[in-house]
Formats: sequence, C-alpha cells, structure tokens
Amino acid sequence: MSVEKINTVVVGAGQAGIAMSEHLAQMGVPHVVLERSRIAERWRSERWDSLVANGPAWHDRFPGLKFEGISPEAFPPKERMAQYFEDYAKMLKAPVRTGVEVKLVERHQGRPGFKVTTSEGVIEAANVVAATGPFQIPAYPHIVPETEKVHQLHSSAYKNPGQLPEGAVLVVGAGASGSQIAEELRQAGKTVYLSVGEHYRPPRSYRGRDYVWWLGALGLWDEVKIRPKKAHVAFAVSGYEGGKTVDFRRLAHSGINLVGLTQSYKDGVITFEPGLPENIAEGDRAYFDVLREADEYIAENGLDFPPEPEAWKLLPDPECLTNPILSLNLAEAGITTILWATGFKFDFKWLNVKNAFDENGNPFHKRGISAEGGIYFLGLPNLVNRASSFIYGVWHDAKYIADHIVLQNGYYTYDRS
Repeated sequence: MSVEKINTVVVGAGQAGIAMSEHLAQMGVPHVVLERSRIAERWRSERWDSLVANGPAWHDRFPGLKFEGISPEAFPPKERMAQYFEDYAKMLKAPVRTGVEVKLVERHQGRPGFKVTTSEGVIEAANVVAATGPFQIPAYPHIVPETEKVHQLHSSAYKNPGQLPEGAVLVVGAGASGSQIAEELRQAGKTVYLSVGEHYRPPRSYRGRDYVWWLGALGLWDEVKIRPKKAHVAFAVSGYEGGKTVDFRRLAHSGINLVGLTQSYKDGVITFEPGLPENIAEGDRAYFDVLREADEYIAENGLDFPPEPEAWKLLPDPECLTNPILSLNLAEAGITTILWATGFKFDFKWLNVKNAFDENGNPFHKRGISAEGGIYFLGLPNLVNRASSFIYGVWHDAKYIADHIVLQNGYYTYDRS
C-alpha cells in the first residue's frame, strides 16, 4: 500500500485549523487539514440552539473576510459562525479533508518526521499541528453519582429548555455558558438554581465601546500589565440577547436562585461552599477595574466618549446573597436536572510522542512550539495570551507557528555544498 507524504498535517478544521491552513499556504508549505466530521463541527452540534459568538462581528472574524448580511455590532449565531469558517475555507481553497479521523501520531524511528495513522490510511509528515482547540472532552466533577434519579447533562449536550424534564434545574458553573443557559431556562418558566464560583465578570460594553475594544485599547488581550491569574476562573461575558453584561444580582432579581460553589452530595442533599458573597464581590471588583481603567484611558487620550454613570451602580443584594443557601434537598427543591457548565479538558490520546506533554499530561510548549520537535499546538487557552483561544487571537498565533515551520524546514533542507 502506498503511503502519502506531505510536509505538514493539521489536525482539526475549526477556527484554529483554518487559520493554520491560510498561513501555511501563504508561505508555500504543502499541507493537509484533517477533520473527523465537518468544518467547525463543534459550532454545529456541540452547542445549544441559542448560542451566539462572544464578540461582535466586526471583531470575531479573520482579517481576510467580513461577515455578510450581519451588522458589524451584532453577535453572530452559532450556525452563522460555522458557515463563516466553511466559507473561509472555500475562499482559501484550503486542503481540508472532512470525515477523516486521526487515530495515532507517532515519531519515526531512525528518520525524521511522523507516521500519522488515519481512518483513511497512513500519512507521513515532517510536522503535525494539533489544532483541535480547547473544547475537547466535557469536564465535570463526579459529585452526584450517575445512579441517582436526577437527570444530569453537560452544557455541550444541552440544546434548549424543551429538552429537559419537568422540574427545577441546578446549573453548575456561572461562566459565559452557565449564566446564559440559566437565564434562558428561567425565561422558559423553569425554577433555576445557579452555582457560582470564582469568576471574572467584565462589562459587555462601556461608554460606547464593546469589551473586546477595551481589551485591545487597554492592552488586556496581550496582558501587557502582568497580573497574577488563577487557573480555572470562569469568564462571565456573553453576546446573548444582543450583548449585555452578566450581572448576577440582575439574574437573582429575575428569579434565579444563586448558590455557592457546588461542594458535595450525600443522601439526596447537595451542599455548597459558603463563599458566594465573596465570589460576587471579587467579580464586582474586576468589573469596576475595567471601568476605572477605561475612564483613565479616555481622559489621557482626550476621547469624546459619552459618560455612563449607570454602569457604576449595583442593584441591591438579593436574599440569596445576604442569606446564602448552603444545602439543598434535591427532591424537596423539585430539582430534576443538574446541568454541568463546568468546561472541558484536553484529549490528546492520539498524539503518542514523548516530549510534547508535561508530567500532568498537559501540552508542553512555548507559543505553541512543542518540546517535541515538529509537533505544534494551536488554539489552546493562553497559548500566547488571553486571545489565543479566541477567533481574533488564533489567527495571529497561527501566523507565528507557520513562520516557525518554515524556519525549521529550512534547517532540514540546508545543503552546505
């Protein structure tokens, strides 16, 4: 059987893989993009029906193509996002092969490069780019046994309120996904409990500019002002209903019951950590920090942006914040569903190379360049900075990696004679 040979294999045809293909093509690197399903599949089938992009259309795109038929200030729905990446791939004439699963990548012994075993055969490549993104396997704490009668599902399996059985819902996780889903469920008439842990809560917009604009203006995308960061802190911002600030007090006053971080479960009773007021206060602090820095930037640059005094006002603390619920008997509360909006974890079991991962099994790299020569990562959170897992950032990260691939190819092809 003949074996296909190519310089670079890109695994995944989401935003990271399409961006990678663009830069490799521009630099003349022969490559193929392998996708086990369809282009941008996770936008299509692993998100809820009402999901929209977290940033406006003028920003959440690649430089080479604007959204057609959508206001630049609008937040494109998930189907339109998937179509955008499909259109972009067609525009590039990107060498994407859909329906091809990468089963194993191994380094050759005694010669350069890698053996890439796929569902369609073997490919030999000098480089492999893992562009499978940050949302690979649903992650949730195994607090409530699956044998319990309560219905449990991850946010990646949630579609709409009609999917859930009758009864109240406990949404665990208050980032962009959990806060939006909780509000949607409440608007559908559900009794909702929202478990809130540590989070970062910025304004959706301020003084006429969206938060993504402020991230750029204040150097927050690039994290020029280095600040200590905590791992696994939820990012509470959303383009839901045209874009609005995630305000947990507003959610509580709308009828959503806020509870603390979900801690344990025993005999039908679920308990919550007592730090809810502190977590809300920390989110408020981050929110006001952005407002304060924005005001300073406007003053320093003499910008004529309209003042927004209402943004500085907080709603009164609801009862669930002043007198937090520390435990719930699921049956007595009528909770029939627990929805885990607790994020994702990596799945690189197909990448069998020894130096690409640290002792905890996480990608070991610098700016996406793996410690295993010829292996690259793209689209991961904080690959370079906070923009790296966003559409805006992944395009620029891909350009850097493509440049590195070209440099390394030059070393292999160098002939002193």
